[in-house]
Order: sequence, then structure tokens, then C-alpha cells
Amino acid sequence: MKANSILKTDALQNSIRFRINPIKNLTPQTLTRILDAFHQGNLAPASLTWDAIERRDDVLQGVISKRKKAVSRLKWEILTLDNSPQALQHKQALQYFYNNLTTTHACDNNISGGLSLLIKQMLDSIAKKYAVHEIIYEPQSSPLQKKQLTASFRFVPLWFFENSTGKLRFLPSNSSKESLPLDPHQWLITTADGLMESCSIAYLFKHLPLKDWLIYCERNGMPGVKATTDAHPGTPQWDAALDAVRDFGAEFHALMTRGTDIQAIDLTARGQLPYPALIERMDRAMVALWRGSDLTTLSKHDSSGASLQENEISILEEDDASLISETLNSQIDRFVLKQLFNVNHGKAYIKIQPSSSHKTNHDLQLYRQLWELGLPLPITHLQERFGIPLPQPNEQILSKI
Repeated sequence: MKANSILKTDALQNSIRFRINPIKNLTPQTLTRILDAFHQGNLAPASLTWDAIERRDDVLQGVISKRKKAVSRLKWEILTLDNSPQALQHKQALQYFYNNLTTTHACDNNISGGLSLLIKQMLDSIAKKYAVHEIIYEPQSSPLQKKQLTASFRFVPLWFFENSTGKLRFLPSNSSKESLPLDPHQWLITTADGLMESCSIAYLFKHLPLKDWLIYCERNGMPGVKATTDAHPGTPQWDAALDAVRDFGAEFHALMTRGTDIQAIDLTARGQLPYPALIERMDRAMVALWRGSDLTTLSKHDSSGASLQENEISILEEDDASLISETLNSQIDRFVLKQLFNVNHGKAYIKIQPSSSHKTNHDLQLYRQLWELGLPLPITHLQERFGIPLPQPNEQILSKI
């Protein structure tokens, strides 16, 4: 069952050694070509550009990290469909798998971790639409000679793939003209929104005025100085006036004859500069894309902004947790249980539990009212909703007081 990696060390090293800065000369025209190429299946230019933007923009660095950490820190459970011995075996097998898996980065082996890191890397699909892991399954044997299974996951950046046929294919190197199909049992593919397409546009229209603002500050941050004197050039009086102008500290200065008069030359613009408003608009757009409504603007006049922000963050967290759970259920859980127990439909699965206390309390009250009205409620549904495992045989059960 254990497969060999198709990632070649020299190709990975070359991708690091010969990588150029994709945002050094980014313009609206080049960004348009990059985004069009992405939708045509050429993923490398856009994924490299988005990766650089994520790392270098101060706002994106913060909001993307928070979005990923919010889900990677959630609790997870292995739930069962019923209380049968078979379901308990499936649960134990998946618990061993997820507790013992390892995760790393194909281009940086200094990065290593377990399930939490795997979840963070899977959530890169929210930024770039796809997140891809190579899977190396590792059969294990327990002291009781019981078959067990875990795996090593290697996150492979998106610029190693192309999508011209509508299915991701692997490019062995930067110069490869032919791509390789992905074995579904050797690759984990997570698919999500791809927010960096919009964020890259916001980044561009943020940093273009930011550069202009910086140039404006350099040119107009200190006024110029003009001095006039009746001394003739080359005389001690002229030299003394010239030294006085230079010592004033202005980058722009001038010395003229006839009288002595020093004036400030103000080159600053009149009225409000357009740069700050545009930069703030782009920052708020990126925050809203990643974290929901912008709390700083919604809460200026009343407190309703805080509750709206909380609700939207809760929605995003629940959706991200559901994305990870469903992806692992369909691509990992089924394969593991098929290999260990030869079943097409297992009786256990992983569930990432959202931490939304607001919605949990709301649902708890709703279920209680429905129960009091006599509506039959499936135990398995309640178990999954609140992340409560079914009791094992002969396990002590809490009684109602």
C-alpha cells in the first residue's frame, strides 16, 4: 500500500533557487493576463503572485492567518453512525490514523506538524481555490498484530499543477511540457472560494496609490528654502549665505542675489489627498472578504456592528470546518476504512467541531422545544450536531437529575 513520492528533489530545489519576484513590476495589464491564464488552466503565474501578495501585504498577512488558525485550533471527533462493534472498530482505526499522521511542506522540510498543520494547509484553498497534498500511506502493526494505518501529507504549492483539462495535473518541473494525472488515492485535493483573485486586484489598487503617496511625502514632506542676498557669488558673504541655506536641512534650496530674504516654498497640495481614502477602501475590502463585515466601520455609530461581525465570523468558521470535514470524509476516511476493513461505506468519520456558542445555544433551545412538542429527534443527528460520541458498551452514562 505504501507508495513512492513523485516529487523530485532537484525540481523542488530549482523551484526555490530560480524563483523570481512576481509582484515587482505588477500592473493592471499584467495582473489581467495572470488571472485570465489561471482560468485557462495555467495556474503557476497566479499562484506565485498570490503567494507573494499574501506574505507581503500587512493586512492580508493578518486576516488570512486568523482565518486559518480559527479552524486549525478547533476540536475534532471521530463520530459513528451507530453503536455496533463494527462502528467502534472503524472509530478506533480513524482515531489512530489522525493522531499519528504527519504533515510537511514539499518546498520547506523545516515545516512539520500533525492534523492542525494539515488543516491550515488545506485552508489555503480559500485563498487560491485549490490546496493539494501528496499522501504517502504508512501501514502499521500494533503489538497485538492488528492492522493499522496512518500517512504522511506533503503540501505541494499550486504552481506545480495545471488545470487545462478541468482536472488538476502535476507538472514535474518548471519546464515540463507534459503533465501527469493525479492518482486520487495518492493526492488530497481541497477546493474552496479562491479569494485571492479579488484580493490581488485590491492589493494592486492599494499599492499603486501607496507608492504615489510615498513619493509625495518624499517630495513635499519638508518645504524648500529660497534665500536672496546682495553679496556677489564667490565672496565670503555669498559663501556664508550658501552655508546657511544648506544648514537649514531642506532638500530643495536656492540662493539668489539682491537683498537677504529667506522664504519657505510650499509645494503641498491644497485640500484632502486622495491616497489615504483609496488605500483604506482596499484594506476594508480585503478584511471583509476574509473575516466578514468590517467591524471598525459598522460599529462607529451603534453596537450592532459587533453582533453582525460575530455572526459573520461564526458563519465562516462553520463553513470552513464543514469544508475540512467533508473533504477528509470523502477522500481519506473512506479509503482508510476500505483498506483496513474492505468496506465501501464505513460507520465512522471525522468531524471538525465549530466553536460557535451562539448558534449552539440557539440550536439547543430549538431542539428542546421540538422534543417538548413530541417531535421524534434522531440520536445520530443530535450526536453530530453537538459533537457528542455515542456511549460505548458497558460505559457509565450520565443520568438526568
